[in-house]
Amino acid sequence: MSWWQDMVCYEVYPRSFADSDGDGTGDLVGLTARLEHIRDLGADAVWCTPFYPSPLADGGYDISDYTGVAPDLGTDADAGRLTARAHELGLKLIVDLVPNHTSDRHPWFLDALAAGPGSAEREMYLFRAGRGEAGELPPNDWQSAFGGPAWTRAADGEWYCHLHAPEQPDLNWRNPKVRDAFMEVLRYWLDRGVDGFRVDVAHALFKAEGLPDAGPGQHADPLRNHLMPYYDQEELHPLYREWRALLDTHPAPPGAVAPDDRVMVAESAVFDPARLARYIRPDEMHQAFNFAFLEAAWDPAELRRVIDDSFGVPGAAVTWLLSSHDAVRPVTRYGSPARARAAALLMLALPGSAYLYQGEELGLPQADVPVDRIRDPLWERSGRTERGRDGARVPMPWAGARAPYGFTTADAGATWLPQPDGWAGLTVAAQETDPGSTLALYRAALRLRRAHPAPDPAAPPVWLSEPGAPVLVFRRGELGCAVNLGAAPVRTLGRPLLSSGPLDGDALPPDTAVWFLAPPSFRTAHGDTDDDARD
Repeated sequence: MSWWQDMVCYEVYPRSFADSDGDGTGDLVGLTARLEHIRDLGADAVWCTPFYPSPLADGGYDISDYTGVAPDLGTDADAGRLTARAHELGLKLIVDLVPNHTSDRHPWFLDALAAGPGSAEREMYLFRAGRGEAGELPPNDWQSAFGGPAWTRAADGEWYCHLHAPEQPDLNWRNPKVRDAFMEVLRYWLDRGVDGFRVDVAHALFKAEGLPDAGPGQHADPLRNHLMPYYDQEELHPLYREWRALLDTHPAPPGAVAPDDRVMVAESAVFDPARLARYIRPDEMHQAFNFAFLEAAWDPAELRRVIDDSFGVPGAAVTWLLSSHDAVRPVTRYGSPARARAAALLMLALPGSAYLYQGEELGLPQADVPVDRIRDPLWERSGRTERGRDGARVPMPWAGARAPYGFTTADAGATWLPQPDGWAGLTVAAQETDPGSTLALYRAALRLRRAHPAPDPAAPPVWLSEPGAPVLVFRRGELGCAVNLGAAPVRTLGRPLLSSGPLDGDALPPDTAVWFLAPPSFRTAHGDTDDDARD
């Protein structure tokens, strides 16, 4: 079994993790100094979101140099020390690959603008003539994920495609020069010891031939618009087979995992299990993010269905996540800290890999960033109706009674995003001394998870509760989990290993989860049902 099949991977947004030089922005030196926190939590790997040079039109996902380090985040040497220190602590390092688009300040795009229509430089991107009598209309009806048309007109009259912000022009993946360039990017970071890649918007690189209109209703359900002609094309899969072959064979430097033990993770917003399964065939991606689980409501039937569907490909690696730099934090999304804690035990008990996002282990809520400090392009592109993702990206609180909570030596007003008041009790320092804290819960859960591994991380859990029951009860090997998503307490017979909240004798309150070793019996506190555990 490979390490990544049941790993716990901790996502770091470096600008918001730890600032070493007092400029109010987190950096690689700060991250390196805080890696022990991730190791002590019990994680196996660190996924570091982009630290490359970027004009920051989209939080670092608009990249102007794929093999550099942003000057405000550090140097090439700092990146090397981060990798070396992670390996010293027994942590694997996964970095972001952003192949769908570059920054509009990338040299490739600047050359394309300068070279003009019909040039080889423009073939690196998706430039097209416009529609209308004078080409004044976009080439098709595609809409950006950030709002508005997915096309911007250049000064010479041609239009270029951008599925995200105008500052993020999409690359032309039918151009062999693009494919060759990214193979070199992969080799560059493999030579520097990284253990894997998370591939940003992995479903979007190729667009349908001819760039046809999407038609009416393309954003009726924008989270699931992967069936539009700009997503999920068959040509993706030969490309990913090329990348997988490279990962499996390219020599590894000292300290890194062996070539055939690296990992490649797809961020594929594809919600049809059968179509998502194509990304994780044995010779393509190792894993794909499970967005259906991330977005599932606090509902036993929906969660059970999503869990069952996630094991639709026999032998394939399964992933679980409750939060990320793009998602509303679970405390806010679920409506309470109690539900977020219970969801954590549910996720960590499931077979497969779990992805945690910085601050999740502290029970941070989504921050309310003042309008004049919002940086996310979603805010302006949506006509100021979508506040965007900044609320999940505010700096980590490490210690202290007020902002900046030990994140930086700068004044609180100098942090790149503002931290809320009232987080003193949520800091790492405050929670380390509190046995009932969310940090203590995560540390205990990850310790128990490692002590009681799943016999087969690709095998579904064994359900011990009936379909339709308000409590989800299952086991993975000897470790069992029960989550009460109903309105009434349920009784459990058996000794709990860990619970997400206080238990009332042998009763499991609503919005509470418990781990156990011996499969118990459950019934409502009023005794009107009795769901016996069974294999």
